[in-house]
Amino acid sequence: MNRQITRRRFLRWTGAAAAAMLLGRHATTAQAAPKAGEPAAAKAGRPNIVYILADDMGYGDVRCLNKDGKIATPNMDRLAAGGMIFTDAHSGSSVCSPTRYGILTGRYSWRTSLASGVLYGYSRHLIDPGRMTVASLLKAGGYHTAGLGKWHLGMDLPTTDGKDAAGDGSNVDFTAAIANGPPAAGFDYYYGISASLDMPPYVYVHNDRFVAVPTTTRTYIRKGLATKDFEAIDVLPTLTAKAVQYIDERAKAAAAGDDKPFFLYMPLSAPHTPIAPTKDFQGKSGLNDYGDFVMQVDHTVGQVMDALNRRGLADNTLVIVTSDNGCSPAANFKQLAEKGHNPSCVFRGHKADIFEGGHRIPFIARWPGHVKPGSACGLTICLTDLLATCAAIVGAKLPDNAGEDSVNILPALTGAPAGPLREAVVHHSVNGSFSIRQGKWKLELCPGSGGWSEPKPNSKEERGLPDVQLYDLTADISERRNLQAEQPEVTARLTALLQSYVDNGRSTPGTPQKNDRDVTIAPPKPKAARNPKG
Repeated sequence: MNRQITRRRFLRWTGAAAAAMLLGRHATTAQAAPKAGEPAAAKAGRPNIVYILADDMGYGDVRCLNKDGKIATPNMDRLAAGGMIFTDAHSGSSVCSPTRYGILTGRYSWRTSLASGVLYGYSRHLIDPGRMTVASLLKAGGYHTAGLGKWHLGMDLPTTDGKDAAGDGSNVDFTAAIANGPPAAGFDYYYGISASLDMPPYVYVHNDRFVAVPTTTRTYIRKGLATKDFEAIDVLPTLTAKAVQYIDERAKAAAAGDDKPFFLYMPLSAPHTPIAPTKDFQGKSGLNDYGDFVMQVDHTVGQVMDALNRRGLADNTLVIVTSDNGCSPAANFKQLAEKGHNPSCVFRGHKADIFEGGHRIPFIARWPGHVKPGSACGLTICLTDLLATCAAIVGAKLPDNAGEDSVNILPALTGAPAGPLREAVVHHSVNGSFSIRQGKWKLELCPGSGGWSEPKPNSKEERGLPDVQLYDLTADISERRNLQAEQPEVTARLTALLQSYVDNGRSTPGTPQKNDRDVTIAPPKPKAARNPKG
């Protein structure tokens, strides 16, 4: 979008979207009563927690956040009508693996060995054994924990030669146990895929084992080992069915006397590439395959909500739906724009970028009796905030070496914030470029996008631009007027604040911690940002 948009206009615009969503609120309040012999809910004060993470779904793809959006998302709108939308929520990175690390650990991924890019299907573990995660925290607090979906955080695969897994999987022993995967991160139950749906191996993982030995190959952008029955188009329906089954099983367990609440982490494989909506959704959006796939993601959200309602669990369940980063260019922006739809809404850029379109993401939360129905929050939050929030929910105190970048957002959820929740939030692009946001000011320590949109790193369009960018998002939410030359004191202050976050090993109060590598906030050496399709 080339025209300059002020934050005030944006807030008026999103307010209209929220109002339109509220018109349908009457359809969200009815909940099925539990069947005889089944639980009404878990113990008061210990809600079930369902966290649905879409993959590459843009802020503008969700109708309740984008009044001009052309994709119907009735289930996410229904969730929002019963809860709260956040209009200034951010992923910890503009690509997949780093965001997932931040969600589960409450720590920015740039503190790890992953300085840029993403992991792959045969990559080793990124979460260090022994590091607290949301799952391990809740498990210690009496929760049953489950992960269903795309892991993409590495796991140590068994090999026939004792070496690390080869990139083509040729030395992987698919019959032996996997180390340092989801179970090691605190999950009692896991079913899903090792990385993105376009990254081999194309084999499901159940807990710490592959479900079968691959005997063929498949090509979903990347060619790799696969089981004969693995089809990309089946993955989202499979994960959805597993989620419904899990909710049913936990309800039955509670009815039998197991009163553990549950944590269900659902990192979906969609609408990431390969864009593969099922036949029931093909052509449904009237836009393209991507629009159809987003509608199928919305259907998955609806299936989970319906399962909670049917089992009488909705009243004591915190449901969060969000996305790991902005929309990918694979959605075909030109084709969507021709039909009036912009996955990035009013924001500049998209997945992989340091611009808002890379990391400002949809975030909807519902928790009956705690979150006001039909409400909206404009406070800045980050997906790394889940760990501190869950700790607050269960009354746990985080040790100094956990959740170094996690902030409790319960005050925002309950509608009683005393002011900004975060001092600032740090953004990170696919090529390792940094940005820091505090209030209205956003400083970007790179001359261009740091990602896949123009001006790309090391491109002719980027040459000659200032080394840093400073934007006043109140006056210029579309990031078009660079104020770094006019506001040197703001640039210096934000640079110093970011450096302190690096030096202290944390961005929250507490004892300084060590990063896993030497971190420099200077712009990366000139090198084009490779598209990892992560």
